[in-house]
Amino acid sequence: MRLRVEFTTEPFDLDEAPEHALVAREVVEAAELDAVDVGPFGNTAEGGADAVLTAVDTLLRRTLESGATRISLQINVIGEGGA
Repeated sequence: MRLRVEFTTEPFDLDEAPEHALVAREVVEAAELDAVDVGPFGNTAEGGADAVLTAVDTLLRRTLESGATRISLQINVIGEGGA
């Protein structure tokens, strides 16, 4: 099964990326995902279910530890195939 995760971390800071946002970028870029798009107001990543779910677990833990006070995410099934 293939999944797409869309997420944001808060609080926002338009002048400088907060530590939790930098950590989120680091997590998804280091994960074994097929596609990653990181932007100032939202982020998406795609891959096999195991890779996405592992990345989400790490993302939640590390961004909360880095000062995130809210994390919004949505996961969609986008296809079959892949682990």
